[in-house]
Amino acid sequence: MGKKMKKNIKKAFVLFCAVLTAIGGISFCVDHYREAKETVQVISERVLIPCGQSVGIKMNVKGVLVVGLEEIETADGIVSPAYEAGLQIGDIITRIDGIAVNYASEVSDIIHTAGAKDLELTLRRKEENLKLSIRPVKDNLSGSYKIGLWVKEKIAGIGTLSFYDPRTNTFAALGHGIYEAQTGTLLGAGDGELLPTEVKSIKEGSVGKPGEIRGVFYGNEQPFGTVKKNSSFGVYAKGTDLRLFAEAEPIVLGHRDQIEKGKACILTTIDGNRVEKFEIEITKINRQDKPESKSMEIKVTDSRLLAYSGGIVQGMSGSPIIQNNRLIGAVTHVFVNDPAKGYAIFADWMVKMCDEAD
Repeated sequence: MGKKMKKNIKKAFVLFCAVLTAIGGISFCVDHYREAKETVQVISERVLIPCGQSVGIKMNVKGVLVVGLEEIETADGIVSPAYEAGLQIGDIITRIDGIAVNYASEVSDIIHTAGAKDLELTLRRKEENLKLSIRPVKDNLSGSYKIGLWVKEKIAGIGTLSFYDPRTNTFAALGHGIYEAQTGTLLGAGDGELLPTEVKSIKEGSVGKPGEIRGVFYGNEQPFGTVKKNSSFGVYAKGTDLRLFAEAEPIVLGHRDQIEKGKACILTTIDGNRVEKFEIEITKINRQDKPESKSMEIKVTDSRLLAYSGGIVQGMSGSPIIQNNRLIGAVTHVFVNDPAKGYAIFADWMVKMCDEAD
């Protein structure tokens, strides 16, 4: 770990252990002696490293994700065992006849080896765990046994890092989960990585058409985090390489009851890999008592960001929000009918996810 990173982690530790207030206490003695005592109460505040870097997220699904169904030409006609068994796009197959599967090749091998024999599929469909019976058929064209299924095991995309939590050695990103596009199923996180990303361009957003960040990340780059959790409140990864964040200054967590409507700023990347600060306004605060998305509504007021991107675009999800020198939340969604506006999540909820990912 570099000297600058050590210095900043030391700053974080000092802030974390800071004495914030002293509370006076009074006690009375039985002999009518009155003795005043001052009790110093040490309150630890959570200290975070704000980010804002564009990040590539590569993640294996826990199991294999069904992305398509197909018909198979057999000696007895055209059939689709997967459709007839009740499989749906968005299902996640975790086991076949009790054998765990994580790769498309494993699915093909088990099915072909089984031949015309009934198989039991164990799968997740949204919040349900199901078991289905299916019998492979022989494909006239290839001679292989198949069930008429297209699956994938990996997903990849670009988002924004929210912060690094030194207490748990955890990176938080996106502020929302990664879902299967067609069904809205939250995907379970298998092995995955956070990778440095370079923003090449931005497609500007307009009414009814959200814009997007266009960037590249390379599989041979050194990852700086290993994905451990994909939740409704973001993607969380254990830190493995902190050199990219050696220059970052620590900041105190802003709790939801410390947030106020009015001026704030976001940290995000719109060109290359340089993090920049842009002005926003918090227009609405939803006082939540438990983790929920859409904690706040925000509006971009920075003229340069509005001119460059139209406001919030896809890929900015996770951009940290700073108010009164506290990290209070992260951008999560853009309003489709107004790209200058969007939703944000409380940092409180993201820190809670860091603790659970520990």
